Amino acid sequence: MSRLRGSIPSDCRDCPAEMELIIIPRTVDIGGFEVHRSLPSNEKQMVGPFIFWDQMGPGQFNSGHGVDVRPHPHIGLATVTYLFDGNLDHKDSLGTDVRIMPGDVNLMTAGKGIVHSERTGQDARQHPSRMFGIQSWLAQPKALEESSPAFIHVQAKQFPTFETKLLSGKLILGEFEGYTSPIELQWETLYLEIKMKKGAKFEISRTSEERALYLVRGKIKIDAKIYNNQQMMVLRPGHDIVIDASEDLHFLLLGGASMDGPRYIWWNFVSSSVERIKSAAEDWKNNKFRVVPGDETEFIPLPNLPFPSR
Repeated sequence: MSRLRGSIPSDCRDCPAEMELIIIPRTVDIGGFEVHRSLPSNEKQMVGPFIFWDQMGPGQFNSGHGVDVRPHPHIGLATVTYLFDGNLDHKDSLGTDVRIMPGDVNLMTAGKGIVHSERTGQDARQHPSRMFGIQSWLAQPKALEESSPAFIHVQAKQFPTFETKLLSGKLILGEFEGYTSPIELQWETLYLEIKMKKGAKFEISRTSEERALYLVRGKIKIDAKIYNNQQMMVLRPGHDIVIDASEDLHFLLLGGASMDGPRYIWWNFVSSSVERIKSAAEDWKNNKFRVVPGDETEFIPLPNLPFPSR
C-alpha cells in the first residue's frame, strides 16, 4: 500500500487518552473553489468506511460565478454530499438531475462505475451565492465494489432530529440512541450533526468501533484541552468521551465499523485492487464510461499520476 498524500497530523502527545490523532486539513482546489481535505491522510486512511473528507467553504461567489466540477468518473465508493449553506446541481450518467439544498443528502454509489458533475445552477449565478458543506466518500465493501451504480436524494425533513434546551442533533447516516437514518447503507456507518450552546455537555459512547469528530464552528473542550475548528479529531476505540461546550459550537461525528481491509485510492477511484484502478483509468481514457446527459461537452481528463504500489 502506497502512502497517501493528504492532511497533516498534528502533535498529539498532550492529547487526552480518548484521542488517537489530530488531523489538520490541507487546502485543495476543486472546480475553482477551495476545499479543506482531512481524509485520506498519511497517518489515517479511513475512519470506519469514511475514506475521503472535504469541507467546502464557507465561501461566496460573485454574480456570474460558481462551482464547476466537470464530469468525472468514480468506482468502488459512495459519495455523500451535505450542505450547510448554498446549493449544487448534481447530474450523473444514470440520468439523475437534482439540486441539493442545505440539510439534504445526496448519496451516489459508484460500484463498477459512474460519472457525475456538480455545478452551481445558471439561475443561482444570477446573483451572489454562498457555498458551505461537507463532501465525503464511503469505501464500499469488497463484495460490492462491482455492484451497479445508484443514486438517492433525501430531503432535510426526512432525517430524525432531537433537541434539548442547549443541544440539537440530526442523524444523517446509521443508528444512534434509538434513531435510524432513512438511508440504507452497505456497511455499518455513523454520521451525526450536533450543535451545542455554551455550557452544554454531550457524551459520545463507544458503540461505534471507529469514530472521529470534525469541528465545523467554535472551539471544543475535551478533558480540559481546547481544540479549534476545521480539525478532525480521531478517537481511540473503546472509549467514551464527553464534549464540553465552552462556547457555541457545531460539529460532526463520523465513523462506523472498521473496513474489511485497506483500500487503494487513486484520483477519483477507490478499490481493493490496483489492477481494477488501472482498468478504470484506461476506460476513462478511452471514453468507455457513460456520459452525463445534459453535461456531455466537458470532462476532467485523466491525470498523470503514478499508480499506487501494491
